Amino acid sequence: MMKKAVFFDLDDTILWDKKSIQLAFDETCRKAQELFQADAAQLEADARQAARSLYASYDTYEFTQMIGINPFEGLWGKFEDEGTNFNKMAAIIRDYQLGVWKEALAAQNIHELDASEVLADAFIAARRRSPVLFDDAIDVVKQLQEQVVLVLLTNGSPQLQQTKLEITPEIAPLFDHIIISGDFGKGKPDVTLFEYALEKAGTSPEQTWMVGDNPKTDILGANRAGIKSVWLNRDNDQLPEGIETDYEITSLPELLDLLPLKR
Repeated sequence: MMKKAVFFDLDDTILWDKKSIQLAFDETCRKAQELFQADAAQLEADARQAARSLYASYDTYEFTQMIGINPFEGLWGKFEDEGTNFNKMAAIIRDYQLGVWKEALAAQNIHELDASEVLADAFIAARRRSPVLFDDAIDVVKQLQEQVVLVLLTNGSPQLQQTKLEITPEIAPLFDHIIISGDFGKGKPDVTLFEYALEKAGTSPEQTWMVGDNPKTDILGANRAGIKSVWLNRDNDQLPEGIETDYEITSLPELLDLLPLKR
């Protein structure tokens, strides 16, 4: 019998990264309200906007887009990874983190000398304390363990993605292979990353499923590689124009009914 494999995305598929980032913003902005009398809700909105615009202003932006590292990961990552582009990111990342909070505070006319440093450090600490797993994730993956090759296929910095796995130690032992785009050199949806994952899994595209929340990376990349695509659409979103998926589910347990498994 030919081996079967299931590739899982990590962020917002197994780990609820958006929730973790929200918790970190909540805690940091409350701190700013207590220490500097900032309007917490407005500070968050301004910090999010500052993060997006400042992040895009660095010459590392094209690389982060290719590897799949978003502005909010930049607010707590160190990027102490191998390679010229990661070295460039590591060199500017503290200035970026301080700059985001300085800009957001300045919008409320708050200019205390150490305020941006206090909030930058608070966000980093809060994000590390705030890993959130989707309630259904671990049980579903465990049910697949004995029947398929399991691959965690995630975009991002190796250092940052490994940190996420360290603070949620129940995830990594479930997978046969963990592939991080920053190690490979290209991110989803690049077809060569999916071909590499197929090689590691030892399976054919026809016997492989890709499960992820992001149509532009997980689903598009799987389609390009001839892998069966499963869009995890928890928020009832619409597929972007020009992207199709083989299957659409709203929760991970639905995946078990799609796969030819022994139950």
